[in-house]
Amino acid sequence: MEAVRLIVASRRALAGTGDTDEVVAEAWQAQALAQAIGSRFAVSGPPELRGEALGLTELAGRGCGVLDAAPRDIADLRAARLTELGDAREALLCLAGLLAEVGIALVGVACAADEQGTYWQCMEAIDAADESRDRVLEMLRRLADRDQGVVERGWATG
Repeated sequence: MEAVRLIVASRRALAGTGDTDEVVAEAWQAQALAQAIGSRFAVSGPPELRGEALGLTELAGRGCGVLDAAPRDIADLRAARLTELGDAREALLCLAGLLAEVGIALVGVACAADEQGTYWQCMEAIDAADESRDRVLEMLRRLADRDQGVVERGWATG
């Protein structure tokens, strides 16, 4: 399945969560998806993005690691359904939005947490989502720089 479709499915699932466990599970799914997308960009994306994509893969992996919410069945793992990136810019814009929404949802969980363990788990996951989003935004900036360079070179020869 294409990246944008999976991201949209994740955003819908996150919006439909009700309790703490569901939010944490969807945050884990989003980080796993970010990790898979980062891996795909690192291997087959534009060369300008590969370094940042590796960083995204690592950060999103950390986001999964701090959340104890991996699905029991591989069929439930949205990231495993990723088959193609599609339009790089659109995928990255959608992923940045998803990671922002994850951070906001986790803030709500952290604020309502009765246990310190849940609170700190959410705080670490918020940091990971924020850092992952920063990588995605940097990837978008590099794409824009690349596109601007193409336009400038085109005008110089035109």
